[in-house]
Amino acid sequence: MQRPSGIIPDTPGSYQFRDSSGRVIYVGKALNLRSRISSYFADPQTLHPRTANMVAAAQKVEWIEVRNEVEALLLEFSLIKEHRPRFNIRLQDDKSFPFLAITMDEEWPRATVFRGKRKRGVRYFGPYVHPGAIRDTLEHLLRTFPVRTCSNNKFKEHQRLNRPCLLFHIEKCSGPCVGEVSKGDYSLHIQRLTKFLNGDNQEVVEHLEKEMMELSERQEFERAAKLRDRLTAIAHVLEKQLMVGDAADDMDVVGIAEDEFTASVQVFFVRRGRVIGRNGFSLEKVEDVTTARLLDRIFETMYSEEPALGVPKIVLVPTEPESLGAIESWLSEIRGTAVHVRVPHRGDKRELHATVSHNAEQELKRHSMRRATDHDSRTRALTELQVALRLPQVPLRIECYDMAHLHGTDYVGSMVVLEDGLPSKKEYRRFKIKDVAGNDDYAAMREVLTRRLSAYVKERDMPVSERGTTPGRFAYAPQLLLVDGGKGQLSVAIDVVQSLGLADEIPVASLAKQFEQVFIPGLDTPVVLGRTSDALFMLQVIRDEAHRFANTFHRKLRGKRMKEGSLDGVSGLGDGRRKRLLKELGGVPGVKSASLDQLRALSWLPESVAIAVFEHLRR
Repeated sequence: MQRPSGIIPDTPGSYQFRDSSGRVIYVGKALNLRSRISSYFADPQTLHPRTANMVAAAQKVEWIEVRNEVEALLLEFSLIKEHRPRFNIRLQDDKSFPFLAITMDEEWPRATVFRGKRKRGVRYFGPYVHPGAIRDTLEHLLRTFPVRTCSNNKFKEHQRLNRPCLLFHIEKCSGPCVGEVSKGDYSLHIQRLTKFLNGDNQEVVEHLEKEMMELSERQEFERAAKLRDRLTAIAHVLEKQLMVGDAADDMDVVGIAEDEFTASVQVFFVRRGRVIGRNGFSLEKVEDVTTARLLDRIFETMYSEEPALGVPKIVLVPTEPESLGAIESWLSEIRGTAVHVRVPHRGDKRELHATVSHNAEQELKRHSMRRATDHDSRTRALTELQVALRLPQVPLRIECYDMAHLHGTDYVGSMVVLEDGLPSKKEYRRFKIKDVAGNDDYAAMREVLTRRLSAYVKERDMPVSERGTTPGRFAYAPQLLLVDGGKGQLSVAIDVVQSLGLADEIPVASLAKQFEQVFIPGLDTPVVLGRTSDALFMLQVIRDEAHRFANTFHRKLRGKRMKEGSLDGVSGLGDGRRKRLLKELGGVPGVKSASLDQLRALSWLPESVAIAVFEHLRR
């Protein structure tokens, strides 16, 4: 790569390296763009090997100027998120920890264990490391704050039946579905529960103790005993919440353990002096990076989306982040008050940080052991496949295809992907067969492979200026294309790659279920892979996954067709009217339960068709 022409500005900003295809492969930020970008054009021998590899792969560097370091930091975050550059630090262990969620946007809010993307109108508490921990916590809290945990469908069902569920009878729900609790009292349960989960437990305990004493004085001993039991349940929960500081302490504690390839991060969430949740994740160190620079990426991971517990007053870290001032300004803006990022040097906070760092070290050891074990077996399998199947290179990307249908109906195809021996579900694709009549697996396979590989050829041959910022759905070619079946399916795959001029670029193979035989072009007999070999196991895994993925899609389409099929044969009800009718009335059940007057009331539906639908569904 040539040094960029013109004058590089000495202002803050973000810079992006692009490869020969125009794809962004690295995003960085700098207070002084000229100084930072110029450093990449030093003698390659003086650069770190990973940095040198990135520069060698790059063909162009671009930059965007901003006004200050905070804007540079936020721009870098957004560009990394948009492009996911392969030479930037990557989140490796993207497991979703469970939260305890309160659906504040519902008439009768409910408590539930939740994973996944957070929604508006719901309050989240946690995360919890183990699902058992959150369920145990909820079990005890329901004895004190008897709010509903049932789904909305179950709630409506009991409303209709006017009969409460078992949780009401064992006093773990106050029975809002049958009117056993007023909205005011129920709101009080919710209010106290959210206060308790926020760490404001002392106030809740004091309220309950005061109520218990008042009931005792009025000689309402049975109700007082219930409050006593609730206080006992609260005490059980509090015992599990480690007290680590003063009641005013509000902080996140970040511990890091790292080796050459990976950084393990553990975070303890401390609110009102108690540890109320923890989280952990790993970062793959694709680039040469210091701990200070690594912390910038960790802060992005933790706070780029609004955290469930909010931004605390203090964040404890092992060393100052590279962009300390910018990060403090950014977090302060989110919180609305000053946020300080500190390195603890003495006292309780130092001891707490040491505990969190120890947890990170232990997790790194476990991760390294898993990585070594998994990586060794995957490496053996991929190397064995290269030798046994006579591949030009180790197949780091393997695609497998399978078909699913029922007597030629609801015909679908699936494509699943292994990258470096691991499933890459974001790369999975599914196909509806369009041009095949009846039961013809060969024709269906030909259609799927042609559509997938034609899309690859189209994108490959597209001018860089027309490609966009992110790779297309079929931008990458497989280094091994595997089809489920025997010689017949293999012949189809060979014909497709040859017809598209890809025979020299994409190797193909097939795996027959009956005897787990592997066939490749040019050999009449199957390739011999040991029954216990890592290579055969890898092929079986991806074949079975393709089968599962295809069948799941097929069942979904078949179920949808069968439901909608109950309206087939209605005079005057074409596809457009049928879809609109199902959408407006809530599917087939809604149409079946609709009265004739309700059908007639649809202004867009002719009266004759409304009558025909009504009579058809009641035959």
